[in-house]
Amino acid sequence: MQGIVSALEKIFKEQQYTDKVLERLFKQHGQWGSRDRRFVAEMVYDSVRHFRLLSTLAQSDRNFWFICGVLLCIKKIPLPTWPDFKHLNPEWIDAQVALLKSEFNITESYPDWLSQCCANELGVEAWQVEARAMNTSAEVVLRVNTLKTTKTQLIANLAKDGIDTLTVTNYEDALLLKKRQNIFTQTLFKEGHFEIQDAGSQQISTFLNPKPGQLVIDACAGGGGKTLHLAALMHNKGKIISMDVEEWKLENLKKRARRAGVSNVETHLINDSTLKQWAQKADALLLDVPCSGLGVIKRNPDTKWKLTQEGIERTKALQQDILNRYPILLKTGGTLVYSTCSLLPSENETQVEEFLAKHTNFELETSLHILPSEGFDGFYMARLKKNK
Repeated sequence: MQGIVSALEKIFKEQQYTDKVLERLFKQHGQWGSRDRRFVAEMVYDSVRHFRLLSTLAQSDRNFWFICGVLLCIKKIPLPTWPDFKHLNPEWIDAQVALLKSEFNITESYPDWLSQCCANELGVEAWQVEARAMNTSAEVVLRVNTLKTTKTQLIANLAKDGIDTLTVTNYEDALLLKKRQNIFTQTLFKEGHFEIQDAGSQQISTFLNPKPGQLVIDACAGGGGKTLHLAALMHNKGKIISMDVEEWKLENLKKRARRAGVSNVETHLINDSTLKQWAQKADALLLDVPCSGLGVIKRNPDTKWKLTQEGIERTKALQQDILNRYPILLKTGGTLVYSTCSLLPSENETQVEEFLAKHTNFELETSLHILPSEGFDGFYMARLKKNK
């Protein structure tokens, strides 16, 4: 329990991110077995996910021992007979939970400002459906690397290693883990037969519809998950130019590409000279822009507590800047996909509409929403064509 408490202190007092905190914690405690690690991870993530409710019931947002005790009570796990928990009354906690049922922002643990912002844009009912959906644990989804294997082969080979999977309807390369387990140590992962990538995220590369032999630019490549998927869809033929403003992300992408057997990718640090160098050369351009991350709260519950209204406004300004400057990379007749992992129309449709109003040589072909209530992370994507 001490490890859980220390993790929460780092997350809420020092503003560190949950996944990184747990990664370091597990390295420090290599003696923990899979069952211990699973318990700790679930306790920490559930504490972050439901922090407002837990801290309300604990009557403190800094007594992390008490907060953990409240969570144990809600989970119906018997409290250890420790002094830290001696004032906790499970019956009182159950009664309070019942009394708070009408307080949506408390019971679902969202800051008032964030809940109001989302309700204003989505409508109260739609927002509450998505908000509840994002308080469930994210599924572990694999993307089959078709450069090295097939879905059928991977299912069989994973099963030999004791890893059972399910196919995902309408997601060609996705497999769902039946049971959450550490798969990064698996030989099949180390040899690049699959990646970890949410099903919704996988849809973006497919939505761009890249063709073998094309020049495709992934202009906000980040760690490269979508770049690697694009390479597989293109059968390693043609060229992908992966760009980002962070050199370390591109270095990580190179390592992942080697593992995945990807050979048609070049990385470039993006700046004004890069834009000029590749101007009007791309057949297809992916702009998976920075966003609020509101669609992936299920996976990153920290977002609830680290996001600010000012941060959202800065992000929207950055999105418009990227939309105004980066399409120069696309040749006439080419395809542009704008995508986010946000639920907010102001980061999605509105941005596309404003872009089209300024750039009349582009037209919207189609768009797609993937909502957390559908089972995976939330994404928006719009496909545009450059006519002249």
